[in-house]
Amino acid sequence: MKLPKYHNADICKDQILSDNKNKSGIYKWKNTINGKCYIGSAENLSNRLSFYYSNLSMKSLLKRSKSHICSALLKHGTSNFSLEILEYCSPDKCIEREKYYIDLGSEYNIVKDPTLPPMSGRTHSEKTKIKISEGNKGKTHSEKTKKIMSPSFGGMLKKERIIRNYGKTLNDETKQKISDAMIWNTHKKGKPRPEGAGKPSQIFKQ
Repeated sequence: MKLPKYHNADICKDQILSDNKNKSGIYKWKNTINGKCYIGSAENLSNRLSFYYSNLSMKSLLKRSKSHICSALLKHGTSNFSLEILEYCSPDKCIEREKYYIDLGSEYNIVKDPTLPPMSGRTHSEKTKIKISEGNKGKTHSEKTKKIMSPSFGGMLKKERIIRNYGKTLNDETKQKISDAMIWNTHKKGKPRPEGAGKPSQIFKQ
């Protein structure tokens, strides 16, 4: 079977989309100005290739991530690109075969091994590392934040919440019992308790 090659992707647009409808395989864009290439694969070639004919779709992609081939197509136009179907294959073989052709040479491909997980082997650039470092410098916790992070804050907050919500109806004796109970709960083993401070259960049975 002779594989199709379209010397002018702009003039051959309709034929490209028609010939490759419902077919899966590997394709190659080649810039006829500088000779640079891009290798791609798709389970439905017609659907995938139609994306490259939409300037709006490519510009939208470039807002989210880099794409050398989209940048080149927008800059030079499809009339300065040829398109070649390198191989038709089953969908489950697309990624494997794509890598085979990328290894032969492809200047526009950012990901050189599509068989790997998306972020495998990627690291932050030096520029990104500097930005992250500078963003973290000078950050200090406020006194309020430090208080919230304190282990004793939970007990203090609970005590304040009880008194705030019910302070208007509690008499002085009950407030004292609540206070003594909080002291017991936050008491550290080995330290003497305030005089008269018993276990909470004993306090409320009085």
